[in-house]
Amino acid sequence: GVSPRSEAGSSRGPQIRSAPRKAELAPPSLLPAAMAGVKALVGLSFSGAIGLTFLMLGCALEYYGVYWPLFVLIFYILCPIPHFIAKRVSDDSDAASSACRELAYFFTTGIVVSAFGMPIILARVEAIKWGACGLVLAGNAVIFLTILGFFLVFGRGDDFSWEQW
Repeated sequence: GVSPRSEAGSSRGPQIRSAPRKAELAPPSLLPAAMAGVKALVGLSFSGAIGLTFLMLGCALEYYGVYWPLFVLIFYILCPIPHFIAKRVSDDSDAASSACRELAYFFTTGIVVSAFGMPIILARVEAIKWGACGLVLAGNAVIFLTILGFFLVFGRGDDFSWEQW
């Protein structure tokens, strides 16, 4: 017969297989939606990193060497705040339009336009060079499209929304 010692000394070792528990498996209907959300989150993270890279290049390259364009980070932070306030204050979510939501769109537009205008003004007064201005504007476009994409993907209010993050 086969002794226990020769079985333990084999190169493959004892093979123990356990069946997965049913409680650990997700229902098959939830897997595609969850994977789509994770893929969207990874894609948005990647595009946000590209936008911030453009911003950093506009500041940190030796030819430009001025860090004034980093003030657009304030606009990136301020941009979603009117939407959050309007979503919290607005009591009728079924209405196509409300005054609160329209005011939030107005303030958000002002913030986005200011973020694009600030590097242009800095370049006009020669505080930064025009090449740095172009890099910052490219970074602004990518970052604001990323923020818009985040709200389009995760702001639907279904099971996979931004509120769980």
